[in-house]
Formats: sequence, C-alpha cells, structure tokens
Amino acid sequence: MDLKKYIFELSALRGVSGEENSVCKYAENILKNYTSDCYIKNGNVIGNFGERKEGTPHILLDAHMDQVGLIVTHIYESGFLAISNIGGIDRRLLATQQVHIHGRENITGVICSVPPHLSNNEDKIGEIDDFFVDTGLSCEAVSKIVSPGDRISFSSEPKELLGGRITGCALDDRSGMAAIIYALELLKNEKYQCSFSVLFSAQEELGERGAAIGAYEINPDIAIAVDVSFGRCLGDKEYETGELGKGPMIGISPCLSREVSNHLINICKEKNIPWQSEVMNGLTSTNADRFSVNRGGCKACTVSIPLKYMHTPAEIIQLDDVENTGKLLAEYIRNIKFIFMNSGICFENR
Repeated sequence: MDLKKYIFELSALRGVSGEENSVCKYAENILKNYTSDCYIKNGNVIGNFGERKEGTPHILLDAHMDQVGLIVTHIYESGFLAISNIGGIDRRLLATQQVHIHGRENITGVICSVPPHLSNNEDKIGEIDDFFVDTGLSCEAVSKIVSPGDRISFSSEPKELLGGRITGCALDDRSGMAAIIYALELLKNEKYQCSFSVLFSAQEELGERGAAIGAYEINPDIAIAVDVSFGRCLGDKEYETGELGKGPMIGISPCLSREVSNHLINICKEKNIPWQSEVMNGLTSTNADRFSVNRGGCKACTVSIPLKYMHTPAEIIQLDDVENTGKLLAEYIRNIKFIFMNSGICFENR
C-alpha cells in the first residue's frame, strides 16, 4: 500500500472535533477493505476482526479522527466573525492564518491582525477573544452562509519535506489512523489467533469523549491508543520528547499497563523495530486514560508517533515512524496468544 498517499489524504480532510463526518466516511470505506463488520456509531468508526474466544484477550487499536480548530461565536455588523478555540490552540500562530469556515458552504477567511505600525504593544499575543475572522463579506452576505456554531479549520495542505518527512495539519492524529491502516494491510489474509477491534474515535480533543463510548461498546481486555507525542526541537529536553526517525514511542506510566508496555518493547527488540520510551508520571492526555477505567477496566498502553509543532497547521512527522508503528501493531496482534500463554494470564470470554 502507498502509506504516504493515505497520510496525505487523511491530513487533507477537515474534521474539527464534533464534526468529523468526512473523516468518518473515509475511514469506514477504508475498513471495508479489511472487514465486513464495520460501522459508524455515535460519531465513531468501529471495525471488528476475528472471533472472540475464551482464554484469548480481545484487543482494541485506537486512533482519534478529530483535529483542533475554531468555532464561530458571533457575527458582527461589520461582517467580522468572533471566534473561540476547539481544543488546545497556540494563540501565537493565529494572526494572519488563512482558514476555512464550514458553514452552509465552505468559504475562506483570514484571521485578523493589527499591523505592527498601528499596534501599541507589538509583543502582546492577545486572548482568543482578541482575534476575528475576515471573509471580505458584509454582515448580511456572510450571515446567509455562516452561523454561530460553525466550525473553522486551518487552510493547510499536506506537503512532502526532505528526509522522508511530511508537514500538514491534523497529523495529530491522522498519522495514527494511517499506522493502524498499515497494520491491517500487513495482517491482510493472515489467520491471527485472537480477536481485535479498530476504533477511529471522535472528539478526543474535547476530553476523549469518543473513546469513552467506543470502549464501553467494544469492552476490550487490552487497549492501545495510537497517538502522537512531542517530537524533539532545538532546546527541548531529551527525556520529555522523542526524536523523529527513531521509531514509535512506547508509553510507560503509572496509569498504563507496564505489562503491555514491556510486551511491546520486547516485540520491538525481537523484530528489530526501532522504538523509544515515553515516560509519564500520571495521566497521558490520550484516549488510554479512558480505556483503562472503562467498565471494569482494561490493560491500556500508548504507542505514539513523534510529531513536531503539535496543534498547528504545520505539524511534521517522519514516514518511517508511521510505518514502524504499523509494524509494531501488526506484530503485537500476531503474537498476542503466545505472549499471554507464557505469562499465565487467562481472559474470560466477554
């Protein structure tokens, strides 16, 4: 499969939290290539693989579909749009950004900025209420297209950089989706000795809401949240970041299953898959936080793709890291029965 093509297509889709419909349809069509048991429910896309059997765990592979963005809160008589953020937005990047407003039709706008010549405080970033969107239309004209509550996404098309790197928006977490799709391609036509589900979840940026309801329905024994984490930039601390090109970051945290973390690490060592550790001292701020306390709980872990400039229109990943993440997930599915037969753990049929 052309992994880069999938990443480009996924990054180009617009799906700000709460309005992931276009991503849902794309994801469902992809899953149909691998299983007939796939569907969209309450904003999530779910695909089921294999038959649940007593004594063998059911695994959940998850990546969230949504992206950070903005929402229209008011239309002024001047035609300018008042906005607020959806998810964590770095306000430093807002001024002069080109955006898409997803109203009755999609239109383009620019986030306003005061020229430095007219500003009394050039260094002030401003609160979110200090920013507005200019569409060039009058209040009457824009009100026919846009309503308060409409979503706004950044206008940024994915592009290929040198060294196998890709830049674009929504790579958090469309690159995680691509890694899972790649794992499914590697597992295609194989007979695996376990059952598993794929969850492409909604509204992660609003508090892992899609993960909560998706995990409740699937009720897994083991859940792996495939997300992104901080790629190392100049001046960053090594122990707080991962290096692009050095493989997936395997989560280690008090709220995660150290057992699953160790299994993933061992697979990387045995299969010569490059990997990095990501040590956290509490919650992970990923869907894994929801999975570990779902119903009666499950063993949860994170596998993250290093990403630079998170929650901006110019996120950067390395293609090799997405590919190696997919390889790790596929090997985990292939080896899960062997892993747990040797650990002496038995799972009841759910």
